[in-house]
Amino acid sequence: MSPQAGFVLLNKIIPRLKAAIPRTVHAVECEDVEELVQDGIAIAAKMLHSVELAGKQVTPGNIAYYTIQLLKSGRRSVGNSKTDVLASATQLHGRTQTTSFDLEIPDADSLNENLTLNDVISNDREDPATMGARNVDWATFGESQPARNQAILFCLATEGNLQDVARRYGVSRSSIQKNKNRLADEVREFMGPDILQECSRAPRWRDNLHVNRERMAWKRGVSDSKSRAMTVHSAL
Repeated sequence: MSPQAGFVLLNKIIPRLKAAIPRTVHAVECEDVEELVQDGIAIAAKMLHSVELAGKQVTPGNIAYYTIQLLKSGRRSVGNSKTDVLASATQLHGRTQTTSFDLEIPDADSLNENLTLNDVISNDREDPATMGARNVDWATFGESQPARNQAILFCLATEGNLQDVARRYGVSRSSIQKNKNRLADEVREFMGPDILQECSRAPRWRDNLHVNRERMAWKRGVSDSKSRAMTVHSAL
């Protein structure tokens, strides 16, 4: 883009976009006016550059007009997909609809609980990444153990009867218990002394989700409080 085209974009096209986009372009879902203006500037700059390369003459008003029309149709500077579920054009054509996880369930009042969509579909099972790492550790530890200890580990993992292990290896139940106690010490030495706390600890990435959710709830609470205060002030 030449300096002259850049001057036209900065001084004649961008002011038009900033004035018209908030009034004429519908924001889709989480979009805001600032994002739409930025998308419009990027589209206008690309359009102006193409026109300049083609050697054509257009007015700043034409560039601004067609940029706004493209934004209204769902086109954005990153593309115009109608198959991406989160794309603006897809949602404008009614093919998809996004729903907030903080949306309250309509029938929650009958259960005397304030449930949200996130509470209904959330999965409280252990983090798969943590489970995978632990399985690798257990596999490494189990390979280093003799057959009797491996049988004890398998029995404990499947909630079996250690008496069956004792009978299989022709030893007493007390011998198996001694084996089990020594095995517990070896597990703590291999896995670390805080292995039990690590097993019961929630994944770290969930902490970030909880913090973000609480921050959003706090912002909504502050916003509602300001709105109520302004309403009361207006009434007075």
